[in-house]
Amino acid sequence: MADGFTVPAVWRDQPLPPGPVVIFDLDGVLSDAAGRQHYLAGPGRKDWDGFFAASGDDPIIEETARLLELLDDELGVVLLTARPDTVRDATLAWLARYGLRWDLLIMRAAKDWRPSPEVKREALRQLRDAGYDVRLAFEDDRRNVDVFRAEGVPCLYVHSGYYE
Repeated sequence: MADGFTVPAVWRDQPLPPGPVVIFDLDGVLSDAAGRQHYLAGPGRKDWDGFFAASGDDPIIEETARLLELLDDELGVVLLTARPDTVRDATLAWLARYGLRWDLLIMRAAKDWRPSPEVKREALRQLRDAGYDVRLAFEDDRRNVDVFRAEGVPCLYVHSGYYE
């Protein structure tokens, strides 16, 4: 885990000094998870293990990837996802395959069954406690958009179509 965080986190290279950062969600924002939605469809128990295990095969969402490229170099990039850290290696391989810019990857701990908004609120608190000024977030789950906005972080809603 990255220093100062109790949520599973890994720095790409070395820790960023405290300062301004932007948060990007992965699934539905940078990573197109449409091809895995069948794991969660229909009545009955959802296959979350299958859903996350297939995440390494996702295509990139070109528009938000280009936006990420255009950000000022002075801004740190935090990838904050509700994916469990059990798929960390697949996630890191996916990020490398597409050459995406990022500084810190924060994931959900294995066997953490809390709702995504609780996980993301905790991570946001830890970022702030470590001295990071979260300037903007990009998110496709309206519940998480509400969390960011309630915490004073402007959040751009990206319509993935996964949450209707």
